[in-house]
Amino acid sequence: MLETTRIKGGRWEARSKAQDRPELEVRHLGEVLEGLEVSGGPGDWRIVQPIPRELLNEGVLTFLVCRKGREEIVDRFTLVAGAPLAEDLRAEIALLRAELDLLKRAFRQHCAESEG
Repeated sequence: MLETTRIKGGRWEARSKAQDRPELEVRHLGEVLEGLEVSGGPGDWRIVQPIPRELLNEGVLTFLVCRKGREEIVDRFTLVAGAPLAEDLRAEIALLRAELDLLKRAFRQHCAESEG
């Protein structure tokens, strides 16, 4: 659905060829980031997410692009800052942790709804 085009000037950019306007949100550590912009039109949507300066730290940062208000992951992007990594394992582990957190939340919500 999404084609990541680049990260430039502190902004993640992507395109979508969907006919309907993409309803998305970008999350980092479970928190929804502010400022997502969707422009363009059917078949050529441009999506831009500013990356908050306060999130930029040494290490691996994983961002999940999800359908708005849902746990469905549409895309993801990772930033690595600081000392160079011999392997990309830390990025993969961070991504797995973020996805596991989403699954845990969805499972807990499902269990709570089933009991009630």
